[in-house]
Amino acid sequence: MKLSEIAERIGGRLEGGCDPDIRGVAGITEADAGEISFIANPRYSGEAAVTKASAVIVSDDWNSACSAVLVRTNNPDEAFAKAAAIFYTPPPRPPAGIHPSALVSSDAEIGENVSIGALCVVESGAKIGAGTVIFPQCYIGCKAVLGEDCWLYPQVSLREEVRIGKRAIVHNGTVIGSDGFGYSVDGQGIRTKISQTGIVEIGDDVEIGANVTIDRARFGKTRIGHGVKIDNLVQIAHNVVIGDHSVLVAQAAIAGSTYVGNKVIIAGQAGIAGHLHIGDGAIIGAKGAVTKDVDPGEYVIGVPAMPAAKFKRAQAGIMLLPKLKERVAGLESRIRKLEETGG
Repeated sequence: MKLSEIAERIGGRLEGGCDPDIRGVAGITEADAGEISFIANPRYSGEAAVTKASAVIVSDDWNSACSAVLVRTNNPDEAFAKAAAIFYTPPPRPPAGIHPSALVSSDAEIGENVSIGALCVVESGAKIGAGTVIFPQCYIGCKAVLGEDCWLYPQVSLREEVRIGKRAIVHNGTVIGSDGFGYSVDGQGIRTKISQTGIVEIGDDVEIGANVTIDRARFGKTRIGHGVKIDNLVQIAHNVVIGDHSVLVAQAAIAGSTYVGNKVIIAGQAGIAGHLHIGDGAIIGAKGAVTKDVDPGEYVIGVPAMPAAKFKRAQAGIMLLPKLKERVAGLESRIRKLEETGG
């Protein structure tokens, strides 16, 4: 495809008179002749000067050296995603129908053009919306509801009465609706299981990564809003509420009954204690340990989590500790000498 055609389709502006043929996309350091790449982060500016790519998508205000033809746009990251989609060939959709080895209850409701793969189990009272694809070895529990045009990859488990909206994507090995981690403790420290009688409810256009666990509520609902994106290996405990269009990155964990607002970003390996309130638009930095409420729009990081500006000042202070230690040792030495001489 000609670069000029790609530029038009991604909303970019081709700079210069050269119009090379493009056959694919690649990262700025891996790209070769005939491929298009992008620069969204200024830290990669040096790689742009020596890239072998035939074209590079850059921002409108880009002014660094580049060995390739430029395509200017106001959002290089979004534009590159559109370019990648042009060259992406999706895997073939499994044919509609129920595989002979699948076990589907006679009273389950199966919509039109649903595909249910080998060795799947669909329990009594389950409802599966039209156009949904369920890959092999998935489990759909009793009275679970799965909306239209969803994709469940192999070995996903939806426990009883889980409700998922339309166009959800759930990746391999994820478990939704397992029991919450709830126990009562007697005077001798013996724990007795508390029945987890609630459900999990998930909105439309949610994508859930591989090996994610979302616990059912102790009572009521564990709720995931519309458009939420959850990375691999995330743990969401019972009665957690996550607002619309929030993002949870790999290995993040949220303890029970915490409320997370709309458009919140929770970065990798962050942990949030239970019964907290995270305001709309807040950002929890990587490895942040949140032990108290976070205000809307606030950016916190650290252990325990604190406002990012305070964290940076604290880190800067830590870097000065070796010099401070030397200075204190020098002062102590001078004091000893003065004491020894009587001065």
